[in-house]
Amino acid sequence: MAATRTANAHWEGSLMEGKGQVSLDSSGIGTYDVSWPARAEEPNGVTSPEELIAAAHSTCFSMALSNELSKAGHRVETIDTRAEVTFQPGKGITGSHLTTRAVVPGLSAEEFATFAEGARTGCPVSSALTGTTITLDASLA
Repeated sequence: MAATRTANAHWEGSLMEGKGQVSLDSSGIGTYDVSWPARAEEPNGVTSPEELIAAAHSTCFSMALSNELSKAGHRVETIDTRAEVTFQPGKGITGSHLTTRAVVPGLSAEEFATFAEGARTGCPVSSALTGTTITLDASLA
């Protein structure tokens, strides 16, 4: 069964001086301010499309890694993943760097690296980001 999730954006003004809001409608968990300075300069308490993509990528990767490890019979205690999505004005999104640390008893560092690489290439958000560089720093905690 396919699942569809919905968000809405409202923008007022020009790109550089304008501002807007994005609402996460499917979950109903909030509405967040967005602006060009938050995207290209400092966030200052305002989000950006890249931060939202980083949230999606870190979550998707963690879920994919957990699934692959569990399917192989490993017990996952924790997975912590950080995604750093880079936006270059004039070029767009140029990459996503994933840093993950996990506690998986009985798994060697080499085995973990193999599972992590599989999750990097196999998570649906990574697939959606095809055309950007996705790098990975994965280790057991």
